[in-house]
Amino acid sequence: MTLEQTIVNIARRAKSASSTLLALSTVIKNRVLIRVAELLLEEKEALQRANGKDLQLGVEMGLSAAMLDRLRLTDAVITSMVTALHELCALPDPVGKIEDFVKRPNGLLVGRMRVPLGVIAMIYESRPNVTVDAAALCLKTGNAVILRGGSEAIHSNLALATILKKALISQGVSEDAVQIIPVTDRRAIDILLTQDELIDVVIPRGGEGLIRFVAQNSRIPVLKHYKGVCHLFIDKDADLDKTVPLVINSKTQRPGVCNALEGLLVHQDVAAAYLPVLVAALIEKGVELRGCPKSTAISAQIHTATDSDWGTEFLDLILCVKVVGDFDEAKTYIQHYGSKHTETIVTENYSTAQRFLAEIDASAVMVNASTRFNDGGQLGLGAEIGISTTKLHAYGPMGLEELTTRKFIIYGQGQVRE
Repeated sequence: MTLEQTIVNIARRAKSASSTLLALSTVIKNRVLIRVAELLLEEKEALQRANGKDLQLGVEMGLSAAMLDRLRLTDAVITSMVTALHELCALPDPVGKIEDFVKRPNGLLVGRMRVPLGVIAMIYESRPNVTVDAAALCLKTGNAVILRGGSEAIHSNLALATILKKALISQGVSEDAVQIIPVTDRRAIDILLTQDELIDVVIPRGGEGLIRFVAQNSRIPVLKHYKGVCHLFIDKDADLDKTVPLVINSKTQRPGVCNALEGLLVHQDVAAAYLPVLVAALIEKGVELRGCPKSTAISAQIHTATDSDWGTEFLDLILCVKVVGDFDEAKTYIQHYGSKHTETIVTENYSTAQRFLAEIDASAVMVNASTRFNDGGQLGLGAEIGISTTKLHAYGPMGLEELTTRKFIIYGQGQVRE
């Protein structure tokens, strides 16, 4: 069988499986998820041996520390996967939910029912835990899913595929509901992106290069975000005691992820007092600071930023710093350099906070909270399949409801149109 025949066959089987998932009860779906959680623990050693092969190859390939961190299936990562599966089971199943019921003047009852999107193709890099997150979310929402992970995680993903198939079969669900493309050939993605008659939506998750490639080459609608250039604006009415831990957490807790802080904006009225404290705390955490002339004048430990630094997603312990004159300058900067991912303001001024929430365009806008909270699990969605900054049809972390759409349902009593 050629590569093209293999990919088309996978897509056809997914399409067929998606029709069977429409009738699947919430009880059965949850049983599959619980069985996946059990198997992750039962087969943890074998899973980590497979992951070890990927890590070794990653070192030999010269993958960065950030990429290796994303790739590693530690005990803590596996435990978090298990926890997410249990949390997902506890969440309401949106499929079949009827909303916005109204009675028309002619007596027709018109409502909207949540239904699966159909077949989802997920294309992603590193992070083998995404394999389980995506499969679980799609199954819970009645979607069939085709998973194409990066070549650097092939052994881990194939091991996870075995676990997922065992769980599906154990509950009498078609094993074609979750499929992993078993080859690393990049041409597989090219072929997959042309299957617009079999696949309903593509969700790429990874570096900007991958996402742009998918968006430019897909015949299928794409839900995406290119990068996470997240900012934190320290307003003139900010509380310093809140500011320091928020900046440190946003930047350093996990710098290699899309909701990590990349740009720090400081109101000029508090810059002289706040920046030295922040710089000391950030340098203690190993952060390299690159800033504007006003910031470097306040602290010699801030290096002069180049034009290419502004708006960069470093995914590393590097942070841009800019002193701004007022709210409007901060807003203009965010509009120019932001990626519509996550923006935060630190302020004790209610009116300023409300203005920030209303006027800043991003998938998550926060007041006095770490940028790291823009995550499906943290926001109560359970595991997320990705974060969309495209607005159609989802904006922000994509949980269960974002993996469904709504169709009209109509109850009549014999009415005819006049």
